[in-house]
Amino acid sequence: MNKRMLAKSLTGIAIVLAVVLIITLMFNNNETTARQDAADAWKTLLEKQQFEDIPNVVTKSSITDNDFTEQSIVEKYTTIFNGIGAKNVNVSNMKIEELKKDRYTLTYTMTLETALGKIESLKYSAPLVEKGDAYAIKWNPTLIFPHMQSTDKISYTIERANRGNIVDRDDQPLATTAPFYQMGILPSDLGNGKTRDKNIKAIAKTFDVSVDTLEKKLAQSWVKDDLFVPIKIVDMKEAKELPGVKYSSKDMRYYPLGEAAAHLIGYTGMVTDEDLKNNKSLNADDIIGKSGLEKTFDKQLRGVDGGQIAVVTSGGRVRDVLLKAERTDGQTIYLTIDSSTQKAAYKALEDSTGSSVVINPKNGDLNALVSKPSYDPNKMVRGISQEDYAKYADDENMPFLSRFAQRYAPGSTLKTVTAAVGLDNGTTTENKTHTIKGLKWQESSQWGSYYVTRLHDNVTNVEYKSALIYSDNIFFAKEGLAMGEKKLRDGFNKFAFGKDFDLPIAMKPAQISNDKEFNSDILLADTAYGQGQVLMSPIQQAVSYTAFANDGNMTYPRLIKDQKVKTTPAVTEKSAHKVRAAMQQVVKHKGGTGNTLKDLPYNLAAKTGTAELKQKQGVYDGTENSFVFVFNADKEDYLLLTIVENHKKTGRSAIELSKSLIPVLEH
Repeated sequence: MNKRMLAKSLTGIAIVLAVVLIITLMFNNNETTARQDAADAWKTLLEKQQFEDIPNVVTKSSITDNDFTEQSIVEKYTTIFNGIGAKNVNVSNMKIEELKKDRYTLTYTMTLETALGKIESLKYSAPLVEKGDAYAIKWNPTLIFPHMQSTDKISYTIERANRGNIVDRDDQPLATTAPFYQMGILPSDLGNGKTRDKNIKAIAKTFDVSVDTLEKKLAQSWVKDDLFVPIKIVDMKEAKELPGVKYSSKDMRYYPLGEAAAHLIGYTGMVTDEDLKNNKSLNADDIIGKSGLEKTFDKQLRGVDGGQIAVVTSGGRVRDVLLKAERTDGQTIYLTIDSSTQKAAYKALEDSTGSSVVINPKNGDLNALVSKPSYDPNKMVRGISQEDYAKYADDENMPFLSRFAQRYAPGSTLKTVTAAVGLDNGTTTENKTHTIKGLKWQESSQWGSYYVTRLHDNVTNVEYKSALIYSDNIFFAKEGLAMGEKKLRDGFNKFAFGKDFDLPIAMKPAQISNDKEFNSDILLADTAYGQGQVLMSPIQQAVSYTAFANDGNMTYPRLIKDQKVKTTPAVTEKSAHKVRAAMQQVVKHKGGTGNTLKDLPYNLAAKTGTAELKQKQGVYDGTENSFVFVFNADKEDYLLLTIVENHKKTGRSAIELSKSLIPVLEH
């Protein structure tokens, strides 16, 4: 063979070798891709818990070799993962290793969250088997959980955390757990025919459940003659012995003050789908706070459940503990509320629509927060009927509304603040008077048809003390205009306006006006006597007025016991004492708006007020809210603020209703 032929031969061999190499590389690359595809499919299946896809990614022989069927293996995974509340499954550190030629193993680490907590770093290993042009996993039970065998099960035991109590300042329970009865029916004990009908009617009447409701519960598909059919949660004292009626014990949330503290304390209930969507830490069978402090402090009150997730044999022996969690009971929430004061304040409102706030002006302790009408939180917990819920929901007086946190125009009670601000900045003085004639006034004809009005014209030369005693709107309108917007706003802003008191109660800040500046002198004048666009909640009013019982210092409110006392200077001590002295005359003076309290044997300081509800400036619709705030000028250890909505409807003003409560506060 000559050199030329040899060269051609070598070239041909090289080409053949190159082609073989390319084919080999392509084959190996396809093999690698197929193995990776199998691994990725398994990872996706686990993380998304798409267990119905298991038969598609594992070998059929591995299923049958482990005594499973395609259906039973899917059911096994589904039952176990659902049972432990598995979520946020994460597969990491996934690797494909070649143990021997053409023998591959998939290894990975799995972490998942359960109803008891997180199971960390479970190690897995599974052979990858060639299946035509693809690869599949050779499955075995250790791929559910390590060390698990075919006949093993998962044991999930849970030790429920005890929900913490909410207690008052004397450690008396406001929300606690108490024993109740689950009332139910044993169908076999009802009898037949007319006897059964008679017994059903007796049960319906005794437990306030309709016959139709009872029959529907008894007609459920699972009901059998010898099975207990739960009907209603009842208090132990409501338990009655009747044919067919049986009871089982059940601990439930209980609110000793009932309606009197419902808006403050709230109630608990089962989680909803929306709750689960909004809070990923919740589980489907959790009991959570639904309103009030039960909701605000739910995490602290609920605690953390304990328990164990373990692999157990068919004989019940624990093979492997996957997770063990210690139970942590919920915390106790200690409030400044006084139960006896709370109940008395609720009772004092009688059948009025309104609110009362009782605060200690020295340390800010909120001793009572009452809203009326109210609802029964114990009904909500036990399972309120649709009929009862509809009564609440359809009530025009809105019994679910927490009125102590709702904002109102404060009316004439705010004149105390205007007076103190004026005294502080020099606009108002001891001897300064305004000559006022008649019951209405306007600054100029530019006000058009708008007038400021007053109730009495028995004083012509009006100074601040008589203006407070008789609650003269015109005097304070004139003083507001005299001091001007800047001085008025600067003074008001030292009180509750715009401040966040860090209370565990949803409440918009108190406002002086809708905008940062007044758009007219009329609005400035109206604001000075508590109308205009001023909005304050009963809590914010009470807090502002603490300055008059605390030497000019406004005391921030405290609802949680042992919080640090915080005060800020609102007005000078001298101005506060002058206003307080005038407030004492509001009660003592024969013509004072608070004279109805004169018979009580205490040195009271008070200011009453009414706020007209207006569709727009100058247009009064005839509805008035009545206010009063009062404290003992000698002791200064409580301050009561009461509002009655549309007081003309019931004919009882805030000051009249407060008269029965004050003796309770004095003791």
